[in-house]
Amino acid sequence: MDYNPQDAMIIKLDYELPEYPTFVEGIRRAPRRESHLTESDKALAIKNALRYIHPDHHEQMAMEFAKELDEHGRIYGYRFRPQGELHGKPIDQYKGNCIEGKAFQVMIDNNLDFDVALYPYELTTYGETGQVCQNWMQYRLIKKYLEVLTDDQTLVIESGHPLGLFKSHKTSPRVIITNGLMIGMFDNQQAFNRAAALGVANYGQMTAGGWMYIGPQGIVHGTFNTLLNAGRLVLGVPKEGNLAGKLYVTSGLGGMSGAQGKAADIAGAASIIAEVDISRIMTRYTQGWVDKYTDSLEEALSWALEAQKAKEPCAIAYHGNVVDLLEFLLEKNIHVDLLSDQTSCHVPYDGGYCPQGLTFEQRTEMLDKDPEGFKELVNKTLRHHYELICKMHDQGTYFFDYGNSFLKAVYDAGVPEICKNGHDEVDGFIFPSYVEDILGPCLFDYGYGPFRWCCLSGKPEDLDATDAAAMECIDPNARYQDRDNWIWVRDAKKNKLVVGTQCRILYQDAYGRTKIALKFNEMVRQGKIGPVMLGRDHHDTSGTDSTFRETSNIKDGSNIMADMAVQCFAGNCARGMSLVALHNGGGTGIGKAINGGFGMVLDGSARVDEILKVSMIWDVMSGVARRSWARNEHSIETCVEFNQSHPGQYHVTLPYIADDEIVAKAVKTMTGHHESK
Repeated sequence: MDYNPQDAMIIKLDYELPEYPTFVEGIRRAPRRESHLTESDKALAIKNALRYIHPDHHEQMAMEFAKELDEHGRIYGYRFRPQGELHGKPIDQYKGNCIEGKAFQVMIDNNLDFDVALYPYELTTYGETGQVCQNWMQYRLIKKYLEVLTDDQTLVIESGHPLGLFKSHKTSPRVIITNGLMIGMFDNQQAFNRAAALGVANYGQMTAGGWMYIGPQGIVHGTFNTLLNAGRLVLGVPKEGNLAGKLYVTSGLGGMSGAQGKAADIAGAASIIAEVDISRIMTRYTQGWVDKYTDSLEEALSWALEAQKAKEPCAIAYHGNVVDLLEFLLEKNIHVDLLSDQTSCHVPYDGGYCPQGLTFEQRTEMLDKDPEGFKELVNKTLRHHYELICKMHDQGTYFFDYGNSFLKAVYDAGVPEICKNGHDEVDGFIFPSYVEDILGPCLFDYGYGPFRWCCLSGKPEDLDATDAAAMECIDPNARYQDRDNWIWVRDAKKNKLVVGTQCRILYQDAYGRTKIALKFNEMVRQGKIGPVMLGRDHHDTSGTDSTFRETSNIKDGSNIMADMAVQCFAGNCARGMSLVALHNGGGTGIGKAINGGFGMVLDGSARVDEILKVSMIWDVMSGVARRSWARNEHSIETCVEFNQSHPGQYHVTLPYIADDEIVAKAVKTMTGHHESK
């Protein structure tokens, strides 16, 4: 077909190629990504990338893209990265035909801030592989689309690619995003790696690809809740108490895991967090998210024991491997109260987990030069890591999987005994997920989850005003969760949680989120604050279906289903959230989760009020209703109250509870003719 697409496109990359940008020394860079491409695959990857480029430049850019693919395993289009540092500027500094188009640009640039992003030059926000989009051509084109987007159009993003603008309605989403949604038979890491290298799949993580990541603050309240409620459940900490005098040991100081030190401090614990990458330690130390750092095991332990004895919080970063740390603690016969891990074990063979005996630099080199040998070392270390955890567990330590696929990675490394049934993961693992025993029953089953907002003006005083307003909306005497959350937002500024633009995280239930959202929109309408963008972590009551994490406390067998997350996504689209996203993977890896989230721009309008009234309730209660149907006791209680308080508006189907003796008696009558062998 003889055609010139340039004649039919108004929104496109500029004809002239930009000058190649300079790179700032010391900024973390992603390791080479493996994909095992054939020669024809390599040609296809280059052809795919050239789709963004005017044919006059194909000869030059084909060579540049080939070099990137060879050296990095991916085509990032470095030439198209804007010069200098990106950061979320005040909303009035962006071009746009509607407030949402400008708001989304704030969020995208905040996700790529040097202080926020894990590998900013590779568009990787956190979680080792979670990207805003695949390459810098997409970034530039998305920005161009957002600058012309109107309030009756929707921009469609498919795995980082801006498919185009489509006519919709003023109450429709302005942007709909999907990332990495694979056909079932190809929904595995190997097929995804190939698709990503071809430039047709993007790993959105939980919020990177939905542009709603807000730095380590985005997870810190959930981490605080996890640690505090773990103390209540297994250490005898009273509901009004904290973790003073307790020792927490873990690993990882990247994007999500970077919240651990701050959360442990706020919870009152002494903590040691192992991290092999000194740059990540220095980032958290300079940001005030860890208190001390050392490469000495003796010094790290001495500081921790001193803080524990004084019952004072202290977050210590140990520059080294967590396996070395656990060996040392066992050798010294140190009792650890709470133990976990937050390395990126959803991609253990792509650099998410560092084998014992390798420095971070050696890990990166081996990934490039000997990926198969690296995999063998990862598996060997994972098996030993598991052995050490078992020894500490036998001595009274409470270990929980932190939703990073650590237990699944151990199983994949050749340890079937980690499974409850001793042979496969279908029934889960012998150690609980933090959602299974802690966040699920204590928070998600009631609808409490990681509600968040960003003040698009960039003004700290706007954030102060929203903190105060949120406190007014919470009754600290309603439930102990409300008391925890009221204290959290009261102390948020004192705890210096902001990294990047002016955002806040606050666990809330359906009623609390709705009340706070409407209050903020009223404040925007009255001119008391600038526009606000609401969102949440996809890691929430209804946002994610993930067998071993978000839905690990679903016991009716539906924990392998993805209906809830997809319905939540579709319902948010139908109700007119500003931005709606659906991803494959999240923090647990490709094929192990489907997760969805939203962004909602508050412009002070009555239109937004009406959207908030129907969408905020749906976004939370659809998940509580599913948990109730799974016979989760607290969710049943919440749904009974919901049905009674919303007659004629809402109605949730509630389960009849069968007597176990009746069921057992019925099972005994079965002949078992067709049981699996």
